[in-house]
Amino acid sequence: MKGFAEAFWAESLKARKSKILWITFLVFSFIAIMMGLLVFVANNPELVGDSVVLSAKASMIGNADWPGYFELLYQIIAMIGLIGFGFVISWVFGREYVDHTLKDLLALPIPRSVIVLSKFIVITIWAVLLSLTLFILAVVTGLAVNIPGWSVETALHAFYIFTGTALLTLVLCTPIAFLASYGRGYLLPMGFIILIIIITQFIVVGIPGIAPYIPWAIPALFCGAAGPAGPFIGTASYIILFITSIAGLMITLAWWRFADAR
Repeated sequence: MKGFAEAFWAESLKARKSKILWITFLVFSFIAIMMGLLVFVANNPELVGDSVVLSAKASMIGNADWPGYFELLYQIIAMIGLIGFGFVISWVFGREYVDHTLKDLLALPIPRSVIVLSKFIVITIWAVLLSLTLFILAVVTGLAVNIPGWSVETALHAFYIFTGTALLTLVLCTPIAFLASYGRGYLLPMGFIILIIIITQFIVVGIPGIAPYIPWAIPALFCGAAGPAGPFIGTASYIILFITSIAGLMITLAWWRFADAR
């Protein structure tokens, strides 16, 4: 593919040199460590004394063992993952407009589709590393605070569910790239993410029957965040998710293909 190596190198360099990269890793690391500490507090309530806030936070965890800990981790990657991955995509695409570098980028002798694909590949690598950081640090913190119920089998099963949830969440972020391009910045895509989270939560809780047909609810249903009585997701759900992802990719490619530098 003509110019792909150069485009990928340029996009990866921009990501590596940015402060946003390290900020996202710090945020995901902080979340992982706080998860372990909350479970530790839930197992040792005497440590917080009369702190109503910490007690309330710890009580939200449910079973303070490894299965319960991993269930909390699934919920976090399904929700925080959408926010984190969506923020990364918004930044990668939106910064070209905010920093006024779009004209220079479109003037390069590289097909615009190659530029878009290189951005998506950098985003995918970035999101995978964020997910691995969250999972590994969560496990390390859980082991450090001695959460009961550990087993290798439980951890491997949790990693499978966690990975599936993270990947399903990531592929649903392609429409955000279009919104960042169409909105020429960060405001529209981040507003879309917040709106999607609110609508998805309302549907999963209030209208669970249609949740399997709402793309952004599927990762939460896959990991069981809706509870054991949650709706079943079948082939139709994955087809809807796949179509949404491909549609987001194609409309982004089309936008960049016909975009001008106005």
